[in-house]
Amino acid sequence: MEILLEFMGKGLLTMLMISMPCVLTAAFVGLIVGILQAVTQVQEQTIAAAPKILAVFLVLMILGVGYIKLLTNLLQEGFALAFNQIPASDSYVLPANYHRYTVPFAEEMKESRFQKQEIGDIMRNPGKIPFIDNNEKIKYHPSDRMPNPSPNFIERKRIMER
Repeated sequence: MEILLEFMGKGLLTMLMISMPCVLTAAFVGLIVGILQAVTQVQEQTIAAAPKILAVFLVLMILGVGYIKLLTNLLQEGFALAFNQIPASDSYVLPANYHRYTVPFAEEMKESRFQKQEIGDIMRNPGKIPFIDNNEKIKYHPSDRMPNPSPNFIERKRIMER
């Protein structure tokens, strides 16, 4: 658990390292434009927005490569954590056959609202959403993509059934 909290802290620190130069630049440019507006007595709100946007854009262009390196390092650490360290410790990992012993939402599925509803039931209970018949849901629709497309979910399911 401490590993995950430490990684979350690294993520928050990376977020601050990326956002802080942009925020400080916008604040500094806003201060300078505010002083110039006070001196010239031009009180137009839109005048302050353009220099801030330009300054933040320049900061992002100058520091963008560094930001990409920071995010890449964080992503690599996250993958190393997710695929190397966490699977090595048994306390974080569910067994491979976990799904065989559980039925998610079993109690909720027993309720009558998930059963097939007749038109009379729907008319008497307009607030309840009618659920379609399972056969209607798994209807076969051929893919309308380019030649040799990868099969969609329903086509893939039919292929695996053969």
